[in-house]
Amino acid sequence: MQLGIGTYTYSWAVGVPGYPLAYPLTAGELLERAHRLGVPVVQVADNLPLHALSAADRDALARRARELGIQVEVGTRGIAPAHLRAYIELAAQFASPILRVVVDTAEHQPPAKEVVATLRAALPELRAAGVCLAVENHDRFPVKVLREIVQVVDSEQVGICLDPVNSFGALEGPEVVLETLGPWVVNLHVKDFTIYRAGHNLGFTIEGRPAGEGMLDIPWLLGRLREMGRDPNAIVELWTPPEDDVAATIRKEAAWAERSVAYLRGIIPQEAEAPC
Repeated sequence: MQLGIGTYTYSWAVGVPGYPLAYPLTAGELLERAHRLGVPVVQVADNLPLHALSAADRDALARRARELGIQVEVGTRGIAPAHLRAYIELAAQFASPILRVVVDTAEHQPPAKEVVATLRAALPELRAAGVCLAVENHDRFPVKVLREIVQVVDSEQVGICLDPVNSFGALEGPEVVLETLGPWVVNLHVKDFTIYRAGHNLGFTIEGRPAGEGMLDIPWLLGRLREMGRDPNAIVELWTPPEDDVAATIRKEAAWAERSVAYLRGIIPQEAEAPC
């Protein structure tokens, strides 16, 4: 298990729709942050899409990652066949052991049968590239459906990117998510959170916290995964609540990232690469 950061560690600095930035964080700058923090993995996901970079910029990014000794994990959103094929190639270019994917886009929310068919069709390319597809649990499919998808596809090239918080949108908490999907986990998002009553007492708010400062029992999460024989890379993700202006939010986000890494470094031994 290796500790990492990603583009969703710094969502506000990368850019959140509706909050324009003069100088958004670049993938190259994210590598430098990882180097300063002393973490060996960087996950570049759909909020900073690699396919939008020029070929020269991608080559420079891959070269800099090698110079710094940082493993780049590639991520995207959407499983349209041509798009998936392009990202398998990008994962191979960056020597990424996994391709983390969120199934849905705004334009395409395929049913489970279509997901299975698409993933099965991609298996030869995944095998040839040496890439494991890590399907992230999100808020449309219940985790039992995701489990059925990976069971039906039935390939070592397809597993789960587990996020302990995303499935609240499907009325499922961390324990249900882990116990249902744990045996197939090949990548992990460590995203801490808290739940508190709204000021008017009519409802609850789910809000992010730095790792180790919220309600997620991270030692239990990591320990249970190991009991299941899984030892994935752990990528810090943050749901940082906004301040009054974006600049203040970005400063808070950076501080939360440092606190999260400091906490996790104490409980995640730096070991071998993630299994697939």
